Amino acid sequence: MELEFIPVEDFYFALTLAVRTLEDLDKPGLVEQVRSRLLVECGQPSTIAPGKQNTFNYVFRVHYVDNSPASGLFVSISDWNNKLRLSSDYGWTLDQERKPIRTDKYSQRSQFTQQLRSHFHHWLQVPLC
Repeated sequence: MELEFIPVEDFYFALTLAVRTLEDLDKPGLVEQVRSRLLVECGQPSTIAPGKQNTFNYVFRVHYVDNSPASGLFVSISDWNNKLRLSSDYGWTLDQERKPIRTDKYSQRSQFTQQLRSHFHHWLQVPLC
């Protein structure tokens, strides 16, 4: 798995309607640890939404993970109500009317979530596993 950061200038072009929550992690101090590490590694978040519920969202294009029949794969890591939220379009694609539909990979979302958590754990050196 390789992640390519999507900066705020390019976020609109990477926007996909199929991104759905994988899981919310509720560990004391985790949001602040991840926020500070992502700021060092990537700089400004992909989207800026200062507020009480959501203050950062980093979006990444994922390489070397099969998400067929979808042509690409995206993940986001953000805060939501003081929890760390992992989201992705893994197992989803858009139909002809641009409505999200499940694919055969949908049943593998929990395995993908574990792979993603492990990747962020090693890359950011934060306790996600």
